[in-house]
Amino acid sequence: MLVDRPISRQQLKAVAQPHFEEVVKAVVDVEKRIMALGGELHADEEGFLLEQDSKQENLWGINFLLEIDPPDIVEFDSMINVRPRQNNRSRSVEDAIIREKIMDIVKHLIR
Repeated sequence: MLVDRPISRQQLKAVAQPHFEEVVKAVVDVEKRIMALGGELHADEEGFLLEQDSKQENLWGINFLLEIDPPDIVEFDSMINVRPRQNNRSRSVEDAIIREKIMDIVKHLIR
């Protein structure tokens, strides 16, 4: 599911149902300020956004923890985040500026 306009937390929770009860995987394009939701794997959403002409270096995987209140709802943890060429050597998003961009996009798109 492409999210380029704000959605509610209820809509976000509905995306979780096919795969997980309490977690929604998402990939955020920090350049286009959009995200993809609902794949079984972050790689599924990453592939979808690449088909939408996103650039891989702008895509970051996160999880929405549905049982937790904002702002702690976001978990920066995905295998697609491991990118030594971008100085990100873990599953987390190590760059504070990129994390801030992601959180700004999340606050705008999830209401």
